[in-house]
Amino acid sequence: MSESNCASQRSIQFYFRGEIRRAEGLPNTRTVLQHLREDLHCTGTKEGCAEGDCGACTVVVGELRNDQLELKTVNSCIQFLPTLDGRALFTVEDLKQHDGCLHPVQQAMVECHGSQCGFCTPGFVMSLWGLYLKHEKTEVEPSAREIDDALSGNLCRCTGYRPIIDAARRMGELPKVAFDREQVSQALRDIRRSEPLSVSYKGQTFHAPRTLAQLAKLRSDLPQARILSGSTDVGLWVTKHMRDLGDIIYIGQVEELRHIAVADGWIDIGAGVSLEQAYAAAHAHYPQELSELWQRFASLPVRNAGTLGGNVANGSPIGDSMPWLIALGTHVVLHSVHGPREMPLEDFYIAYQKSALQADEVVATVRIPLPRAGVVFRTYKLSKRFDQDISAVCAAFAFRLDKGQVAEARIAFGGMAATPKRATQAEAVLNGQDWSEQNVRAAMQAMAQDYQPLSDMRASSAYRLRTAQNLLYRYWLETRADAPLAADSLRAFTIKAIKTSPEESLR
Repeated sequence: MSESNCASQRSIQFYFRGEIRRAEGLPNTRTVLQHLREDLHCTGTKEGCAEGDCGACTVVVGELRNDQLELKTVNSCIQFLPTLDGRALFTVEDLKQHDGCLHPVQQAMVECHGSQCGFCTPGFVMSLWGLYLKHEKTEVEPSAREIDDALSGNLCRCTGYRPIIDAARRMGELPKVAFDREQVSQALRDIRRSEPLSVSYKGQTFHAPRTLAQLAKLRSDLPQARILSGSTDVGLWVTKHMRDLGDIIYIGQVEELRHIAVADGWIDIGAGVSLEQAYAAAHAHYPQELSELWQRFASLPVRNAGTLGGNVANGSPIGDSMPWLIALGTHVVLHSVHGPREMPLEDFYIAYQKSALQADEVVATVRIPLPRAGVVFRTYKLSKRFDQDISAVCAAFAFRLDKGQVAEARIAFGGMAATPKRATQAEAVLNGQDWSEQNVRAAMQAMAQDYQPLSDMRASSAYRLRTAQNLLYRYWLETRADAPLAADSLRAFTIKAIKTSPEESLR
């Protein structure tokens, strides 16, 4: 019998409310939120948007990694129930203390008047509990950025964020309440499986392989099956588009896809590594260049669930990861039963929602170059909101400068074409030339040959082109020979760019 056919048909098992729960006979795309409210009758967790945007459904999921319990906030409205197998689930009901008292997170919300209409409150409480757990064993209070980041995935329609932020500060001042990690860890050890999971419903099967070999075999046998990673996009295909996914192959249990390694000039990030962990790994080597983009990429629950490999495989033209990955010269490693295949990421995207991925392949590793001497790297994101908003334009520049000349220009944009795409015409104008304002303005004009962006609800075509050109100019202002740029000069340029037409801004 082949390795992939040795899958367990036992029920889905997870830790919840102090005991092991089993789920069977349910659709493979039933969401965790639906299971909570409709099957378990735990209605504290709310449904607001059913697309991972509002945070009313926020829960905390725990799993064992290297025999240590890892806890993270996720959106239960877009997570499928079978992905809970072998994990722990915590909801707002879990915060009630044995003596009936409120948890410090809840008490702080009461004291600071953080609950208004109350509908979104359970989600805020769970996001704050996730932050509380990070600081439960330290005397260090969460910073303003940590608080903002923890709450970035929670929307309050009553617009009362200030008292909620006050509660985030207040909760650490109240008497500490310990969380029994060992009890949860032992329960997860008891249900830990070594064999792959396979659960079927009405002729459709959810496969959760445990090894890369099992995954490759399944992919070869089931080329039409849907690959599922973080579910931050695929989940919406079910909750919003009402699509039938058919057979599903879930990569979240393949340990070989969850590695991060740094060697030989590369940061290798497995396709199953969460976006939060992947950005943390890249940020360690590009701290200034990726700090803001990391913070502004979706929300913490989305980054906790989604994966960099899934983001790359999806290849959305408005995805924020691809521009900077392409600008740096990232490679992607694909895997099948025939072995690995590596290519530059920029060659991976062929057309809108079409990639070079073969029917029997999966994305296995994203290989990011380490910083190189002389390469000046910047990223910029333009969107209507600072937090949790899709980009109108996302830009990345990685130029190798040598004695005032451009030895190699790499410019990549998202939101400007059907795929994440380099500005080859603008690059050609700059390569081998002085890094001067005259040449930059010529490259800005050439960019009109690189992109003919669409107009949509986020931005018009003219706005996208104009801001893309202006971002190249900003990059020059920040990296020219007499940089750092004075704030007044950048502000003056920005004001002029806002007030003028695309043609005038090039003068």
